Amino acid sequence: MLKLILFTLLSINLLALEISISRAKQNHKFYSTLTLKSEKSFLCQEFKNEKDKVTKIICAFDKKPSDDFKKIQNDFFKIDSQIKNNTFFLVITPFHKIRLFPVIFNLIDDSTIFSPEIEISKHWMILGYKNKEPFIKTEKQTDIQINFPFYLDKDKLPYVGGLDIKGNPINIEKSKDVKKYIKIKKLYNEKKYLEALDLIDDVNIEYPNSIFNAELLYYKIKVNEKLNDNDSVIEYAKIFLQEYSSDENIAEILAIIARAYSTIGLSVDADYFFDRLFSEHTDSEFILLGYIYKAEMLEGTGDSPQAIKLYKKALFETKNVEIGAMAAYKLAKYYMSVSNKDETAKYVNKIAKAMPSYFMNNLEISMELMYYLEQVDKFFSASLIAESLILQMDKNHDEYERLLKDEGIWLAKTDKKTKALKVLNRYLKEYKYGDFEEQVQIAKDSLFFDSKEDNVTIKLEQYDELIEKYADDTIGNRAIYEKARLLLDEKKYIDVLNMQDDLMELDVEVYPNISEIIKSSAEGEMKKALSENKCKSVLDISAEYNITLSNDWDDGIYRCGMKGGNYLLAKKIANKNLKSKDLELRKKWLYRYIKIDFATGNYTDVIEASKELIVLIQDNKDSIYDDVYRYLFDTYQRLEKTDEMIQLISDLENIYGLDYKDIERYVAVMSIGEKIKDDNMVIKYGTQVEKIQNNSQSYAQSPFVEFTLYQSYVNKEEYNKALKIIKSLDSVDISKKDRARQKYLLGTAYSNLWREDEAQKAFRESIEIDPESPWAKLAKGAMEL
Repeated sequence: MLKLILFTLLSINLLALEISISRAKQNHKFYSTLTLKSEKSFLCQEFKNEKDKVTKIICAFDKKPSDDFKKIQNDFFKIDSQIKNNTFFLVITPFHKIRLFPVIFNLIDDSTIFSPEIEISKHWMILGYKNKEPFIKTEKQTDIQINFPFYLDKDKLPYVGGLDIKGNPINIEKSKDVKKYIKIKKLYNEKKYLEALDLIDDVNIEYPNSIFNAELLYYKIKVNEKLNDNDSVIEYAKIFLQEYSSDENIAEILAIIARAYSTIGLSVDADYFFDRLFSEHTDSEFILLGYIYKAEMLEGTGDSPQAIKLYKKALFETKNVEIGAMAAYKLAKYYMSVSNKDETAKYVNKIAKAMPSYFMNNLEISMELMYYLEQVDKFFSASLIAESLILQMDKNHDEYERLLKDEGIWLAKTDKKTKALKVLNRYLKEYKYGDFEEQVQIAKDSLFFDSKEDNVTIKLEQYDELIEKYADDTIGNRAIYEKARLLLDEKKYIDVLNMQDDLMELDVEVYPNISEIIKSSAEGEMKKALSENKCKSVLDISAEYNITLSNDWDDGIYRCGMKGGNYLLAKKIANKNLKSKDLELRKKWLYRYIKIDFATGNYTDVIEASKELIVLIQDNKDSIYDDVYRYLFDTYQRLEKTDEMIQLISDLENIYGLDYKDIERYVAVMSIGEKIKDDNMVIKYGTQVEKIQNNSQSYAQSPFVEFTLYQSYVNKEEYNKALKIIKSLDSVDISKKDRARQKYLLGTAYSNLWREDEAQKAFRESIEIDPESPWAKLAKGAMEL
């Protein structure tokens, strides 16, 4: 049976020339057609080699297109263009075989057709193929033949509607079997196999000549397969193979009949159909299904190694999710039988990811897999099966409650704590007095320590409940430890210190950092007292917890001074460390000194200290104090030292690259260029700003940057670049007024490039966007020129 499949169509228009490329398939073989149409006749000619093979086709046009022609290529030919002596050429080069045809007759309008020898036509078709020309029968002509025209005056070419599989016209009025065929498919998909089988038999009796006879027989085979009636499968499959040997479902039927024979133990007959499937349908997806069925047969005869190879071949080569899930399921089941827990878990995970509903196809084996994975501590994989089964079950199913409990408890033993908590809470909600309530509650209490609860007060209350409920249990001890950690994170240092006695009673082997928690809390309380100028409290805590005040606390004093706005105190501490013999310490305090002076507006000191720090760090790549360049740049900007800003922006680019943090600095230098009318400077740094915005997908500096760049490009008469930058604003969200301006400038750019139609369109858009804007008025004036 002839198979024709049409694929995507590419269509290009160049002036009056239309180029269309389509791709299709006949009898599983691809081919491609290229159609060239023009309002004026044009020349096309084949060029052949000494073996009479067409090596290229050249078409010539007396007018070249205004836009550049870009090379086109697919699996069968490539199309290039050339311009010589004001003549435009298209050169079509084949990758396989190619043939040229003139299209000069319209079979609807023309009453006379013949086979002409022409070189000029308004319409040409080029056929690309690999071996045999599709749909074409070529007969050699002799010199004595006469090319008589064929007249169609009396009978116009008839219209042929839908045809059935035998080529007979379909009478839609009589095709009442359509609804029943659709219902059969629906029943099959709903797994109502007996109802589907009865309806198939009814349709066969009522409509013996139905156009759906092939499909009805196809579903009859599949229904009997689902009902495990292998004898019927074999009987009807043989009929199908005999009567519908060219049907698109033939590969699947071969796989099904082979499996039916293997199931009833007739391996020789099964191998015959497997061989047909593997040799005759190499491109079919059902060959992979055949691998699975063949592997089942081999596994049943004890040839497990070869069966595993076929299962894996099906899994790794298929693009069909259901076939992949079936293969993975077979592999998981096999590896469970040989106690290979890692491989079992691997294939279970694959099924759960690709098609979790597949586990419900065989509940008994799926649960066997699930509890095997639990026994070998593969809790996550076991939970995936439980989750998949629950999704396919009604809440009243006998296994639903147990599976929900198992999923939550198994997840609690993995790193999926959040998901575990959700499942456990779901169980407690759905089964308030369930059979497994106590087990689930204990699992939840243990799991709480990984809860994502954001409310600290609620979390602390829950810890207190656990401490009281499990006072003589490891859960209670864990609650004490987690409560202390939370209090430390929340900077409730005094509350941690009040828990010191309970913390010291914990097992140090289980909780080895208890002393660190207490010490950190003491230090935190000292810093808190220091920030509140409670010096006595600082000394008391230092004495009780053996923490000595030293220069190390200078950092805290500095931060407190800066945070509280006490810059004099912060600067005093910084000055004390500026002459340190430790070079790294000196750099740190010099940097802090700069920050203080910048905050207080002492710009002269900022400049001097920054220059000194730059000398110290200039040989250190990626210094943590590189930010000094930014402070220095901002200082020069405030002092309006433009030369220094221009010089320093290069250092910032070398250090940070095009960093979004510096975008306003690049804009500042760009503005300097605009002010001094240096278009090169505007373009250089405006381009940098554009790159930063595009990389970050943030356009805070638009449309100022684009408008400024546009003007500089216009000043330099670089109109294409001006057009490109102003068009880039099409995808940026700007105000109505700015959009009117952009469209006006876009029209001006097109005018500069003599692209008047596009210019007029842009001017009209400017007027339509904001008719009252000055840009709309300018656009009106431009349109009147």
